Amino acid sequence: MNSNQIVKGIKHIYNNDVKIARIIDTAGTFDLKPHNNYYYSLLKAIVGQQLSVKAASSINKKFFVHFKNKPSAQKIYNSKDQNLRNLGLSWAKVKYVKDLSLKIINKEIHFRNINNKSNEEIISELSKVKGIGAWTVHMFLIFTLGRLNVLPVNDLGLKRAIKNIYGLRKIPDEKKIKKISKSNHWEPYNTLASWYLWKSLEI
Repeated sequence: MNSNQIVKGIKHIYNNDVKIARIIDTAGTFDLKPHNNYYYSLLKAIVGQQLSVKAASSINKKFFVHFKNKPSAQKIYNSKDQNLRNLGLSWAKVKYVKDLSLKIINKEIHFRNINNKSNEEIISELSKVKGIGAWTVHMFLIFTLGRLNVLPVNDLGLKRAIKNIYGLRKIPDEKKIKKISKSNHWEPYNTLASWYLWKSLEI
């Protein structure tokens, strides 16, 4: 994702979807910036699963401060389960962060040349970790790798935004979201469309 691609993508969405065009007019600058803190991103995504943004942020802050903002795979794997639970993680998430850490230690998963892999390859690789499913990988592809064409069909926030913006009677399922994406020509910029729909919940 670079500035030229973003400008081109926003123009594409603006010209193809009048409803998102209205959001673009009021949402301000697109400020998604990819980074390479891959392990940290996955930890945060696991901690934040099925939580509100506020709750996830609070627990992540506590979690990272506990590890002096440097939670290595070895440190987390060596931590007592109860200590991790005391930081606000559910018992399931304790298992998940330890499984992620162990698979990194054992090199069952790695981030080498990850930017050269397709979205499908990354989903397949990261889904080896307990607790990492499509939603978590979609968040990783969007907010860490900055992939332009990701449609996070399992995200509740996106579903709520689509329901509001497109005047639906109920929360859309995966099939409906893909249909709306196709009919409004979001491809190959599903990420940009999703980002603006998320922003619509804030404005």
